[in-house]
Amino acid sequence: MILATWNVNSLRARLPRVLEFLEAHAPDVLLLQETKVAPDQFPEAELREAGWLSHHHSGGRWAGVAVLAKAELGLEPVRAGLPGEVRGEEARWVEADVPGLGLRAASVYVVNGREVGSETFAEKLRFLEAMAERAGELSGTPLVIGGDMNVAPQDVDVYDPAAFAGATHVTEEERTLLRAVQERGDLVDAFRVLEPGAPGFTWWDYRQGHFHRGLGLRIDLLLVSAALSGGLRSCGIDRDFRKGPKPSDHAPLLAELDPPDSGA
Repeated sequence: MILATWNVNSLRARLPRVLEFLEAHAPDVLLLQETKVAPDQFPEAELREAGWLSHHHSGGRWAGVAVLAKAELGLEPVRAGLPGEVRGEEARWVEADVPGLGLRAASVYVVNGREVGSETFAEKLRFLEAMAERAGELSGTPLVIGGDMNVAPQDVDVYDPAAFAGATHVTEEERTLLRAVQERGDLVDAFRVLEPGAPGFTWWDYRQGHFHRGLGLRIDLLLVSAALSGGLRSCGIDRDFRKGPKPSDHAPLLAELDPPDSGA
């Protein structure tokens, strides 16, 4: 099966690119973040016409997350939002079951945090705590949690660690809580399982040619159940979708692995 995650930075603006991506890669599941649409404006009909079911949690112009699955696999909504998150109206977590795969899929857009010590940073830490609590509840379930974590797990995930000293995304508080999500959910970072030392950047600032200069961060992750990790075949980004017309500032991340019921 192929799992993918992509912060599209406005689904309405990027819908043609999303449809292009779906046609090019035909993932079984695509997790979207920063959809930035009102609940009644999510393009459910357009996606269904293209052969995809969707379950979304939409909050208007900010945030918004969704789970997409091939129509033949089915998609059953489970939950929108996390108990304990500070601003549930921002629409940052959504879960669904994919019956055809025997898999629970969750799409997440973690709070940015903006500045260490700020109120928003405290909200980010609380959100990560809520994620860890939910991951613990789902431990033992074939699971993928994918999305924009707004945390670079290690220094190798940052183009210049010294330039980020004292900033968000790299503090030990954030990294510890992200590790707690993995530990409590018995999850592994799919990319790091296969690529222990590669940078694997997924986000580049629009400004100053950061993408072409290789000045990125690895903040988009696919966390999969450890029980599935033995079936991981590949994991990487498609840089072409960070190029071309109206690109997001994130590239999609894809992983191919054996499904839970494959017996592999």
